Amino acid sequence: MRNPRTTDLVARDLRHVWHPFTAHSAWPADEPIVVDRAEGMHFWDTDGNRYLDGVSSLWLTVHGHRVPEIDAAVRAQLERLDHATFLGLTHEPGIELAERLLASAPAGLTRVFYAGDGSSAVEAAIKMAFQATAQRGEGTPRPYYLHVAEGYHGDTLGAVSVGGIELFHATYRPILLDTRMVSSPGVLGPGQSRAQRAAEVLAEMRALLEVEGQQVCAVVIEALVQAAGGMLTHDGSFVRGVRALCDEFGALLIVDEVATGLGRTGRMWAVDHVGVAPDLMTCGKGLTGGYLPLSAVLATEQVYDAFLGAPSQGRTFFHGHSYTANPLCCAAALANLDLMAERGTVAHAARVGERIGELTKDLADYDGVREIRRVGTMTGIEVAAVGERTGFAVCQAARRRGVWVRPLGDVVVLMPPLAIGDEDLETLCAAVGESIREVVQ
Repeated sequence: MRNPRTTDLVARDLRHVWHPFTAHSAWPADEPIVVDRAEGMHFWDTDGNRYLDGVSSLWLTVHGHRVPEIDAAVRAQLERLDHATFLGLTHEPGIELAERLLASAPAGLTRVFYAGDGSSAVEAAIKMAFQATAQRGEGTPRPYYLHVAEGYHGDTLGAVSVGGIELFHATYRPILLDTRMVSSPGVLGPGQSRAQRAAEVLAEMRALLEVEGQQVCAVVIEALVQAAGGMLTHDGSFVRGVRALCDEFGALLIVDEVATGLGRTGRMWAVDHVGVAPDLMTCGKGLTGGYLPLSAVLATEQVYDAFLGAPSQGRTFFHGHSYTANPLCCAAALANLDLMAERGTVAHAARVGERIGELTKDLADYDGVREIRRVGTMTGIEVAAVGERTGFAVCQAARRRGVWVRPLGDVVVLMPPLAIGDEDLETLCAAVGESIREVVQ
């Protein structure tokens, strides 16, 4: 039974608010949740119901909600400096955070450019790649990006241009950049292994580059997991092969680690699993522990050097936004990274991932489950469709059990906070398993 406050808030929302990735024609009948407060691994709605946050508030939360150390860091920064432009100025939190990120980054990444969210980081990275190649003196323009089907890199037009999810992106194709796309290494043929699929897509990529390689400024990929594509996982040989092809054909490698970075795969960065160092790497989501919007592009010195020259040469990277490197965001990120180091969060996340594998093992043999895909904590359970919105129906059943998860089509996503404990993890997996069996019979 909904209380009057909830009823009032929902009615006001429905009159005035437009939510992202929300089918508003159906949403009112889905009994929208009004989140009231949160603590630890849970949040409460305005009716007093408690929910386990099984997707880290869209893959963001690291240590849970209302973490005292991060709260204190933001308050302390607020008492000193709320904001100052980063255009021609600097500040200690922004400097220190860059040092901390680079200390854990793959070899060769030496520069940090701040952005606001994952999409804006990707937008910056693809502009960097084009301008860097244009300014390195080859004399031949490289106007194209090569990317992967089922990829997702955000919702701004440049990021959409290098995406490949038709449901999200097809509408905008007439106004997007002219790009080149190869098949997804995570979509397997019958009886095909992931290593075989990786080799097949790499051959497709080579064939394209042999024809148009001199026009490709960068190849854009997600490492090991195409997250929004449905938790599609691919063999590490694909990432290594793309790096080799970029080197051979003179293209830059952009690895988007907005979703996969900062411990989600059981390593600090997904590329750490395969020993690959990109030319440009994006990060975001869990960077501030789920507190504030902040993302970054990490670049090699070679890329950075392409922008150096006399002011009259116009080689500057004319890109940025008003809140670049906001000190409050940087303070939250520093506190988050401190806690991750002190608590061994990345190693814990690796154990959480293995435990998810153990707790969902029985579902793999259930007739209603097509496949379970997982790298570290990033888990997708693809269920058999039994009508429209099957994945959504499973998530609604989990909601009735006090667990909040979201689907990607008919893929139910589990991506809990990295610091989740055994008891909450068992609750999460049990509720999702029971919900799948209830819906998909």
